[in-house]
Parts: sequence; C-alpha cells; structure tokens
Amino acid sequence: MAIERVKAYFRQFGEEGRILEFAESSATVELAAHAAGCEPARIAKSLTFKVEEAPVMVVAAGDAKVDNAKFKAFFHAKAKMLTPEEVHSMIGHDVGGVCPFGINEGVPVYLDISLKRFETVFPAAGSSNSAIELTLSELEKYSRSRTWIDVCKAWQESGEEK
Repeated sequence: MAIERVKAYFRQFGEEGRILEFAESSATVELAAHAAGCEPARIAKSLTFKVEEAPVMVVAAGDAKVDNAKFKAFFHAKAKMLTPEEVHSMIGHDVGGVCPFGINEGVPVYLDISLKRFETVFPAAGSSNSAIELTLSELEKYSRSRTWIDVCKAWQESGEEK
C-alpha cells in the first residue's frame, strides 16, 4: 500500500507521525481541503506527465491549472498527463493519493511557483485519505525537487484569469 511506502519514507527523517489520515476521502482538491480544514489553494496537488516517454511530476497549488504554453517552453514537450495505469506503474502511487514522497526512483519532481503564496501546504501522503502539512522548505527537502518552475495559470489573484 502506498501510504505505508510514504510512512517508511518519512520514518527516515523521524517525521512519519506528521502524516494525517482522515476518516473521509481526500482524493480531490476540494475533498482534501475539507478534510484538512484549509482553503483548496493550499492543497499541493501532484500532477504527472509523460515527457519523452518518461514520467515527470509537477507539484502545484490546488487552484492552479497547467498552462500548456509555459509547460512546453520549460519541458520542450506538450503537456500529456499520465493515465491512471501509468501513474501507478511509473510513479508508484494511485490516483487520489499521488504525492512526491516514496515515489519510484528517477522521477523528477518540480515545484510550481503557485505554491509560494503559502507558509504551509498539504500534499497527499500516498492514499486517498491522507495528507501531510509541510512548510515550503520542507516540501523542497522531502520531495527532493529539482527546482521551482512557472508552468501554471489561473491562480494569480490580480490581472490574470481566475
């Protein structure tokens, strides 16, 4: 089970006790926000794509949407989301609990700047009823992210479409 994999991953840092397990589903941004008691934008959703037949993960704010032009400019490929089966085999988690922790080796993780508005965010923790609250620096550390990128839209509060 993927949540056990995530717990084992956080155990090496002495942080497995911070994983929140809910009595209700947290499989979507809205459900996760309700379960965690926060605004939907603070849910750090893990989006998975195929770039040149290899998986890539982008962690973005719950209210952000992928901007195809920005994605293509950064990755030099069209944003093609993984199927649920590909997510399971290529990432190591199932849709609804995908997170950047305890994933398969070699999957690059990027953090979208849409998250930088918040002191803490809530990524999933490997199941459809779990999360962990992390500061941005903790998210960087534990996700082993490569860098911060700007590939999303619709989250800015002024000027751009909402």
